[in-house]
This record gives sequence, C-alpha cells and structure tokens, in this order.
Amino acid sequence: MKDTNSTFCSSNYPNIVLHISENSLLYLDNLDELYPNTSCFIFLSQHRSKANIPALTCHSTGNFSKNNFGGKERELGVCYPWLQKQYLIELNNHKDSVPKYDIIIEATHHGPTSLKKPTLFIEIGSTEKQWKDENAAHIVCRSLFKAITKRNEFCEKVAIALGGNHYPTKFNKLLLESEFGLGSIAAKHDLPYLDNFLIEQMISRNIEEVTFAMVDSKGLGKEKSRILSILDDVGIEVIRI
Repeated sequence: MKDTNSTFCSSNYPNIVLHISENSLLYLDNLDELYPNTSCFIFLSQHRSKANIPALTCHSTGNFSKNNFGGKERELGVCYPWLQKQYLIELNNHKDSVPKYDIIIEATHHGPTSLKKPTLFIEIGSTEKQWKDENAAHIVCRSLFKAITKRNEFCEKVAIALGGNHYPTKFNKLLLESEFGLGSIAAKHDLPYLDNFLIEQMISRNIEEVTFAMVDSKGLGKEKSRILSILDDVGIEVIRI
C-alpha cells in the first residue's frame, strides 16, 4: 500500500520522528523501509469498542489466527515490554486528570505484524467524542513523551500472558503493581488457535528476554489443560494468577 504521509522532526528531540499517515495504521508494513534506523514504532490511534466506554488503552500487535485487520495470519509483532509498562505507569499517574476514562491494556490483536522493530499501539476511545477530547489527548501525549524520553532500560522480569478477556484487568494490575513487564497477551477467545509455533513466537518476538508465562487460571476455559501442556512442552516457567 502506498502511504500518503507527512513527517515532522523536532530540533530539540532529533531522535523522535512524527509520521502522519492518511492510510489505515493497521497496514503500515513498510515503515522499516522508511525508517531503517528507528528503535521502535509507536502508533497513536483511535480506539473503537461496541460498549463505547471512554478508554485509554495500549497493546502489542499480532494475529493468532486470521488477518482480518492487517498483518499476516498467525504472526505476532515484536513487543517492547518496558516501554508499555512505563507508559501505563505514567498514564496511571495522571488518572485524576481523566476521571471518566478506563486506563487499561488490551490483548494482542491486529496488524501490522511484520515490522522488524518493536511495535506499540496507544489509543483513545471509544467514540468521536473521546477522539476530539483535547485534555485526554494531552494526557496521553504527556505520558508517552515522559516514557520515551526516559533512559531505556529493561523490566526486571518479563512474561507472556494467557487467558482472560480482551481487556485483561489482572494483567493490567500486574504491570502497575509488580516488577513484571508483559509481551504478547493471548485472550481467552484466541486460546483455541495457540500451539507450540505461536507460543514460541510469543516468547521470541520480544526485545527483552521472556522467562515466564503468566496464566489467568480462571480465564483459560476449556483450553486450560491443553495450554498448560503446551507451556510445559515449551519449557517455560508458569505463574498462575
């Protein structure tokens, strides 16, 4: 897809480039070519949900099955657990400034999935009213800017996460209250598609070492025994929450 875009740079922050696209962000698989020296791609996007609940969200990209919304089938994007964690912490520090919004991570979904560098979606939702909310946009940008201008580090511990719904409150709490960062998150509705190939992608498609699998024990449904068997076969330490 040919991208109609504009690019802006700041003399004060030469390492940060703002790319504005008129095309769907879900299909921007050519950014590696446009920005070969970048360390991370952060997408600022609208968020939509059927419930229309005001929400400030973030998530990694990837498709556990079909690619109905960009990317490739059965392919996961590269995660940056530390950056996601720092953004969520900064955003949560300003929650009193956006009292009507849920601050929550989402499970891994949609494209682009093939970018070689870490990818993080940061979204404001869920209706046009929230998309035009300048205060919410200000808080999002302020939190993100503070996160990306920190000295880059890694999380003390990193886990993949499995189970729960699309807005995994248990894993959200984990990011805010523990030393853990999270890579890909497979929600309950994606568990039937998981196999060794995808679990190994969840582990490897990170710039930080993944050494744990965080499992929502009550959120695995009928896939529980099969998923635990795969994790045992892969040989990763499992933590149940």
